[in-house]
Amino acid sequence: MELLYSFPFLILIAVIVFGFKSFIVVPQQEAYIVERLGRFHKILNPGLNILIPFIDRLAYKHTLKEIPLDVPSQVCITRDNTQLTVDGIIYFQVTDPKLASYGSSNYIMAITQLAQTTLRSVIGRMELDKTFEERDEINSIVVAALDEAAVSWGVKVLRYEIKDLVPPQEILRAMQAQITAEREKRARIAESEGRKIEQINLASGQREAEIQQSEGEAQAAINASNGEKVARINRAQGEAEALRLVAEANADAIRQIATALQTPGGNEAVNLKVAEQYVAAFSNLAKEGNTLIMPANVAEIGSLVAAGLKIVESNKAAK
Repeated sequence: MELLYSFPFLILIAVIVFGFKSFIVVPQQEAYIVERLGRFHKILNPGLNILIPFIDRLAYKHTLKEIPLDVPSQVCITRDNTQLTVDGIIYFQVTDPKLASYGSSNYIMAITQLAQTTLRSVIGRMELDKTFEERDEINSIVVAALDEAAVSWGVKVLRYEIKDLVPPQEILRAMQAQITAEREKRARIAESEGRKIEQINLASGQREAEIQQSEGEAQAAINASNGEKVARINRAQGEAEALRLVAEANADAIRQIATALQTPGGNEAVNLKVAEQYVAAFSNLAKEGNTLIMPANVAEIGSLVAAGLKIVESNKAAK
């Protein structure tokens, strides 16, 4: 009885074991390699898959995501016999799970070793300065070499990046000194250029100031000349107007004298006026100095004075 009771129990256990062995779930972005009786059978896709227990075997598991792989640092010798310590990182992806399983016993190690040997070869053809300037070219050459070899491994090399290029300490100190010298040289050049530009600006400013000053002086001279010209014109016009007024006054006086001469007693009045002016003139001369200048014909003056006195007396008698 115990055997009968134990036999179904064993069958149940066997069914459970077969169930666990028969069903397998593959995650997304992964690929499983199944071997049947030791030979490649198929690639399991993501999702639920059924296997035959004890006949099918899950041999390899691969991720189809992009994988970063650190390349260990190594010492490379440049063309000018300088040692460089270089390390990098590779980004690759499994594109053919079957080739990745059977194309190489360890494709990760194969990629790493090939990256190191290719990097040594590329750097060995370059001088030290070029290795720092042409890192992109080095990366491209390494990627091309790896991608060509990795086709048979079911792997696609996406890119390679150099992380560090470390020269010896002596080279670093020499490079730092060179960088410092170049920086100081650029600073001196920039300072001299600044002084040159400053001097040019000062000279230009001074020249502009002198030009403006000369233009101002020229304009001031023109304004002064125009002002003097206007003043002279005004003075000339004033003098001309004064002469005209004097001439008109003289003409009026002459006309009045002529009119007076034509009236009765006009001749006597004119003679009286002339005599008074002679007397006044001689009086002024006597006051101003001891020297007296007499006209050549004194008799005429006496007759004029006598005539004037006669006219005055006749006027008094008439009153």
